[in-house]
Amino acid sequence: QVQLVESGGGLVQPGGSLRLSCVASGSIASINAMGWYRQAPGKERELVATISSGGVTQSLESVKGRFTISKDNAKNTVYLQMNNLKPEDTAVYYCNAYIRPYYSGTYYPHWGQGTQVTVSS
Repeated sequence: QVQLVESGGGLVQPGGSLRLSCVASGSIASINAMGWYRQAPGKERELVATISSGGVTQSLESVKGRFTISKDNAKNTVYLQMNNLKPEDTAVYYCNAYIRPYYSGTYYPHWGQGTQVTVSS
């Protein structure tokens, strides 16, 4: 079994900052790409940022310069530092990771349960 657990969401005023964390645990042999997605009410889930196993990052155009994705391989953890938050960033943020369990030779996508981020004055 593999689990992804997010933390760090909450309510913040416009212009504020939050740092999301996502820890992967369980029968993990290897982790490939990790990333963050978000889903606002009435909208489809969208990719926010990804980081490859080699550390190459990509991000949504609207968050460039404000959000930074990083990871700690030793802790199987991916982070999303969010600065200068805007009301339109309000959404449930989900962690995603491609993980190969010990009992398999294949990488499978895994999702966290989501953490709410609300940007409002």
